[in-house]
Amino acid sequence: MNATVRNIFGVAAAVIVLLGFNWATDIDSLSLSTETKNIDKIEKTESVENRSVASLKDFNDAIVEIAEKTNPAVVTITTKRTQKVRVVNPFSQFFGMPGEEGETQERVQRGLGSGVIVSEEGYILTNNHVITETDEINVRLFNGNEVTAELIGTDPQTDIAVLKVDVDNIPTVELGDSDNLKVGSFVLAIGSPLRESLAHTVSMGIVSARGRILNELTMYGDYIQTDAAINPGNSGGALIDVNGQLVGINSAIASRSGGNDGIGFAIPINLAERIMNDLIEDGKVSRGYLGMVFGGEVDQMMARALGLDNVRGVIVGRVEEGGPADKAGLQTQDVIVSLDNDQIRSWDSFRTSIASRKPGDTINLGIIRDQEEMNLKVTLEERPEGPVASVNQTESEDLQERLGFSVRNLDQNIRNQFGIGNDVQGIIVERISQSSNAYERGLRSDDIITKVKRTKVETTSEFYKEVEKAVEAGDEVILLTVLRNDLEQYVAFEL
Repeated sequence: MNATVRNIFGVAAAVIVLLGFNWATDIDSLSLSTETKNIDKIEKTESVENRSVASLKDFNDAIVEIAEKTNPAVVTITTKRTQKVRVVNPFSQFFGMPGEEGETQERVQRGLGSGVIVSEEGYILTNNHVITETDEINVRLFNGNEVTAELIGTDPQTDIAVLKVDVDNIPTVELGDSDNLKVGSFVLAIGSPLRESLAHTVSMGIVSARGRILNELTMYGDYIQTDAAINPGNSGGALIDVNGQLVGINSAIASRSGGNDGIGFAIPINLAERIMNDLIEDGKVSRGYLGMVFGGEVDQMMARALGLDNVRGVIVGRVEEGGPADKAGLQTQDVIVSLDNDQIRSWDSFRTSIASRKPGDTINLGIIRDQEEMNLKVTLEERPEGPVASVNQTESEDLQERLGFSVRNLDQNIRNQFGIGNDVQGIIVERISQSSNAYERGLRSDDIITKVKRTKVETTSEFYKEVEKAVEAGDEVILLTVLRNDLEQYVAFEL
C-alpha cells in the first residue's frame, strides 16, 4: 500500500501531464494531412482516456486502502453523568402539599464523541471536552464490542484527554509528523458524527490552513484547519494523511448552523503526543516556562513608532526576576522577532510554542534591542506552581492559566475601538478559554470587569491584586461585576 499511497500525487501529476500532452500533440499535428491527423488524434485520445481512468482508479483505491487500514483504530466514546436535581411541586406553595422543600431526583446526561487508539497497550487519544465531568466512560470498538475506559489524565489547556482500555490484539494507528503537514495536503477525517449509528464515518478534504489559534476554546493551541466534513460527535476523532498516519485529533468546528460549514479544526498530533506522554508518565503536563510578561505585538504602526523597518514580533513588557529569561539577559522593551529562527507571527503563537516545549529545552530568541539585532539562548524551566506572593508575578501567565482568561487595561485605543466612554472605569477581558469555569459561568471576551468581590478595579494590577487576596484568603469562588452592552451583570466562578 505504501508505494501506492506515496504515489498519489505522482499519479495526479501524470494525469495532468498526459492531458497536457494530448493538447500539445493536437496543436503540433496541424502540419500533417487531415487523414493522418484524425487517425493519430483518435489513437492518442483513447490512450489518454485509458490512462486517466487507470490513474483515477489508483487514486480511489489508495484512499479506500487508507480508510480500511485506519478506521478500525477509531472508536466511539459514550459518556454518562448522573446529577441529583431538586424538583418542587408547583402547587405546593398554594395548597401546602407535601414536597414544599422539593424532592430530589436523578437526571442522567449522556454524551457522544470519538477517540483514536494509538498504542497496543490500549491508550486512546480524545478531547478533554468529550469526557469532562462524567461518571462513566465507555468505548465502542470497530467490531462492535463495548468496554469501560479508564481515564488516565486530561489537559484542559490543550483539550487533550488520554483513556486506556484493556483489550487484546487491539488495532492501532501509526502516528505521523504534523510538522511536515502542508496546506493543500489531502486528509481524511474519521469519527462518529451526530449519533452512534453514524460511527466510523469517513470524510475527505484538504488542509486549509495551519497555525490557527482558538483562544475561545483553549489556552494553548496551534490548530490544523481542514474542510473535511466534521460535525458534533467527531470530536476526538482522527485526522489521517495520505500515508495512512494520524496527524491530528479533530476538535472543533466553526459554524453558523451548528453543523459542518467546511471549517473544522484538529489538534496537531505532535502536540497531542507530547501531552499524552506527559500524562502517562508523570500524571501531569510539564510546560516550558520563559518568565516574561507580554507587552504588545509589533504591527506596522508600532514598528514605525519604534524606528524599526517592517518588523513583526512581540514586545517584552516585563521580565520576571530570577526566571529563565532574566538569566539569559532578556530585558524589558526588547522586541522578540524569532524563535529558533522561525519568525514570530503573534503573541498567541509564540506563547503556544514556548508551552509546547519541555522544561530543560534550550531555545534561541532573535531580538532587537535599541535597533540592534541580537540572539539569546534561553534554557526553559518548570512553570511555578500554586499562588505566588507578589502582585507582579500574579500578572504573569501562571494566574492567567488558572483563571482561564486574560485582561487588558482600557487604554484609549481600546476605548475608541469599542466605543467605551472615559467615564467607564475597569479592565477588559481580552481572551477566554471555553474550557474555563469562568466561561461556563457566563464571562465573555470584551466584557468589562469593574469590580472584584465588590472592590473597584481600574487597572490589571489592581485586578490581579484583588484576585491574589482572594486566593490567599482561601476563597474558592470569585465574584466579578461586569459591564456588557452598558448593562451591569454579575459572574461568579470557581478558581
